[in-house]
Amino acid sequence: MQAPDDGRDSEMAMDAMEADGTAEASDAVTETGYRRAAEAGDTAAMSALGALLLRRADLDGAEPHLRSAAAAGDRAAANNLGVLLHQRGYADEAAGWWRIAAVAGSAAAAHALGRHYRERGDEPAAEYWLRQSAESGHCLGAYALADLLEHRGDIGAERWFRAAAERGHREAAYRLARLIEDGRDADRRTVPAYGELTQQAEAEQWYRQAAARGHRRAALQLGALLEERGDIQEAGRWYLSAAKDGEARAACALGFLLRDAGDEESAAEWWRRAAQDGDGNAANALGALHADRGELQTAERWYRAALDAGDVNGAYNLGLLCAEQGRPGRGEQWYRRAAYAGHREAANALAILLLQRGDASGAEPWFSKAAEAGSVDAAFNLGILFTGRGEERLARSWYERAASAGHTDAALQVAIAQLRDGDLQDAERNLRCAAGGGSAEAAFRLADLLDRRSGESDGERSEGDESRQWYERAARQGHRRAQVRVGMFAAARGDAVEAASWYRAAAEAGSRNGAFNLGLLLAREGSLPEAVLWWQRAAESGHGRAALRLALIAARRGALTEAQRWCARAVEFGPPEVAERAARLRAALQEELSA
Repeated sequence: MQAPDDGRDSEMAMDAMEADGTAEASDAVTETGYRRAAEAGDTAAMSALGALLLRRADLDGAEPHLRSAAAAGDRAAANNLGVLLHQRGYADEAAGWWRIAAVAGSAAAAHALGRHYRERGDEPAAEYWLRQSAESGHCLGAYALADLLEHRGDIGAERWFRAAAERGHREAAYRLARLIEDGRDADRRTVPAYGELTQQAEAEQWYRQAAARGHRRAALQLGALLEERGDIQEAGRWYLSAAKDGEARAACALGFLLRDAGDEESAAEWWRRAAQDGDGNAANALGALHADRGELQTAERWYRAALDAGDVNGAYNLGLLCAEQGRPGRGEQWYRRAAYAGHREAANALAILLLQRGDASGAEPWFSKAAEAGSVDAAFNLGILFTGRGEERLARSWYERAASAGHTDAALQVAIAQLRDGDLQDAERNLRCAAGGGSAEAAFRLADLLDRRSGESDGERSEGDESRQWYERAARQGHRRAQVRVGMFAAARGDAVEAASWYRAAAEAGSRNGAFNLGLLLAREGSLPEAVLWWQRAAESGHGRAALRLALIAARRGALTEAQRWCARAVEFGPPEVAERAARLRAALQEELSA
């Protein structure tokens, strides 16, 4: 008789060596034959008849036969009498008969007696009898002993889980797999009898054995293991097997696989099944699905279901939903609920709400709580908060913490501070990290750093030049200064079309240098009227050189007052050499007007 999955609440088994053997004989020998032999004083027949009636749950009929056989020294009858008395609720008397059978060599009775002592908290006695059963080769005894040892943190548990698993105990196979997967390092090798298997391969082997015997949690774990290594189809089959057996987490996981495959309707059906069985993760997934479709009321209903199932993500998602609906006050309530339950991203979101409301002192502890719990965004936000207060040392420590966890913007901020301190090597490392994470500003600053280190000018660059590659990457991401720089490289190699394209992109995004350079290019190409338009845009944005050129153009066509106005702007915007030339031109124009 196989124990249920928990390994402790199973019914006590009849003696596997003797009494259970009568089950085969019952097909050929009738109950009448047993009774006739028992009446003639045959002890074995009494034991067999008692076992037969016990299987039928005829406790009143079985008890006198088992008592007679047990009194005559039949150990199987003593064990089975213990089972009967245990079912009637006479635990102490049952233990007495199990002890008699166990001392006589019944492994099943030793197992039952060990379980009896464990239920009463007498672990030394429980271990003694369970070990007697396990060492006699009893499968349930080996499992129960392993369960006891694992509960105590004893490394000997693995040996007995393995012994039970090798005899087909599915829960033992499952727990052995968990023990191997969770409790050993990745370089561990299994026992020689199983070959040179890695930790993961051996765990998979035991998960497969348990799952093949219908253990739904093993099927779930096997599916997760296969999904992790990319065997999506087989993972889906095991998830489906477990989900059909009622494993809600497997139904949820299957839903995610189907969604990723583009089958949202089937995914929703499995999520719905899992959510109805109390899986909060599935309810959240359903909420997100309906939120993406704009079905906000349905999304809210599922988020609430997730929260009711004990999944605090439901409260956080309700906060996000309220923010999307323009109800920040209501969202704050949900963020607080999730944050108080330890949800770090909810704590970060709550802090942002408070900060937006001007409550920096109220935001700081929530940012700190979220950051200490591992929220990288919260660590970065603390850096921003302390920067705003002028507490640069604290700000940098939080930026560094976020950067070490891979936060792109934090890595950029750390790099800027390192550049300011002259720590170019570490600055380059952080700029590479941020640029690799998609920061256009970091890509531009990295290219500029590489330029300054090599002493390169803004002239033509080879395609293999690393700084050029980073400039181009930043330019493609819309970085205006990088676009101007890439335009200059194109102009240096004589590619006016590409140069104009980059200058125009920068100018239209608001770059005054892009507008000025585009004007220069157009003027050289003979398109002075269009060049003037771009110089005007640059000058109005504070570009001194563009203002000086406009002053010269106005002076040449005799618009002296306009020329003076542009000279004044050039003097104001600089740089110094431009301001000096503009001042001389303005003086000359003044003399001309006075004359």
